[in-house]
Amino acid sequence: MDAPQPEFPRRRPASSLLNLPGRREEYVLTRWLFLRALGLIYLVAFLSLSTQITGLVGRRGILPVEGFLAAASGALGSSAWQQLPTLLWLNHTDAFLRGLCVAGVILAGLVTADLLTLPALAGLWALYLSLFYAGQDFLGFQWDILLLETGFLAIFFAPLSWPGRRPGLPSLSVLWLLRLLVFRLMFGSGVAKLASGDPTWRDLSATAYHYQTQPLPTPLGWVMHHLPMTAHRAEVGFTFVAELIAPFLIFAPRPLRLGGAAVLVVLQFMILLTGNFAFFNWLSIVLCLTLLDDAALRRLWPARLRARLEGQGQREPSPGRRGAHLALFGVLLLFNLTQLARLAGAAASVPGPIEALEKRLAPLQLVNNYGLFASMTTQRPEIVLEGSREGQAWREYRFRYKPGNLRRAPMWVAPYQPRLDWQLWFAALQGSPAQTPWMGPFVWRLLQGEPQVLALLGPPPFPDGPPRFVRGRLYEYTYTTPSQRRATGQWWTRRLLGEYFSPVSLKDLQPPEQATPP
Repeated sequence: MDAPQPEFPRRRPASSLLNLPGRREEYVLTRWLFLRALGLIYLVAFLSLSTQITGLVGRRGILPVEGFLAAASGALGSSAWQQLPTLLWLNHTDAFLRGLCVAGVILAGLVTADLLTLPALAGLWALYLSLFYAGQDFLGFQWDILLLETGFLAIFFAPLSWPGRRPGLPSLSVLWLLRLLVFRLMFGSGVAKLASGDPTWRDLSATAYHYQTQPLPTPLGWVMHHLPMTAHRAEVGFTFVAELIAPFLIFAPRPLRLGGAAVLVVLQFMILLTGNFAFFNWLSIVLCLTLLDDAALRRLWPARLRARLEGQGQREPSPGRRGAHLALFGVLLLFNLTQLARLAGAAASVPGPIEALEKRLAPLQLVNNYGLFASMTTQRPEIVLEGSREGQAWREYRFRYKPGNLRRAPMWVAPYQPRLDWQLWFAALQGSPAQTPWMGPFVWRLLQGEPQVLALLGPPPFPDGPPRFVRGRLYEYTYTTPSQRRATGQWWTRRLLGEYFSPVSLKDLQPPEQATPP
């Protein structure tokens, strides 16, 4: 008796909304790979936070979330939970913070293993949104916002299925929302570079500074910094092609769309090899998977897994689920268009009711603006913190990842993100502790010798007890030349710019529990 043939779905009727050429199953493999990869991104994000969250915002952390929520409640009243939608309103203990991270790791594991994908994705989005607000300054990065926006769309892209039930067909309306996100992410970054008026982008010299001044360089970044200017101009030229031209290929016929996807992925790989931008580049690559179809993936796919997925037979979505997808598409398309209007300098043309709805839903981070490195930093100031017991002999606090020790090589640390190291890079650029509200609470914890905060740093300079005084000094760091590197073994040189803040003790500072949160 002949073996039963796999059931493949019928061709899509020509009148279907947002019809794409080919069979309906052409995004089954794409969806499966996209969701598994997104599960891995979530896994890394929650694991990274689990090792830092209490030191950053725990009860004895730099910016205790308890004080932040109390201040928010006092300022916003009964609407505080709507403007700051976080589960920490229910419980803000350290155990609960750690529990959210552990729950995120478990749910991310379920998504990666293709188990209960849709409810797990919904839980992941709610958990990360909660930590996003609880994290205050330490979780305000563009990749945090990008993960929330991607994660929300993924909930609707995921199949609604359980054991014994065939999964539904991939939603093309949600697929196009994901593609619009790729477009806004890439094109917005290119426009921001030009709109900033930064001369280094306009004369194509930006990467001559970027590899040295980026927050956490890699060893390859040191090598790339020493390339000739012609190479740097070519790099910037390719960046503009990838960010200003390739995004439009998303809407082109299939061969051009696949070519555009390749250009975007190459740019992301170039960035992740030369810099540590947490999970941003990997998440951008995962989003680019939505530009591919099953035909593009089939040759790279293990035959057994491909047969299992394609042999499931995708069922038609229910009318209710199809209606939900179309409603989501309609609302988020409007928000996408308003973001694009602002990008084009036509913000005044956005209708008032749409702006009002957008503002009401803004706390959910559904559609956002992107644009990394709109202005290039041309110097690298670094804050070096030092402690002393008597105010005479000073010892440096070491950090695990940011430049400090001149002989320590840059390292690859992404997709992990040491969030305190990152914020110190921003603090040095701002130039004054008054512009960095978390600096005072951070120094207070150093003077206390708080273990959870010290765990965010390298080996403590005072293992037998905290110092009496802490001061901050500002240095300019520059890469060594290849000849200097060979002669001295150093990766960096530095020169003192001046004091960042003069010596302080506990009596000079306000406890973090009493400080006004940012």
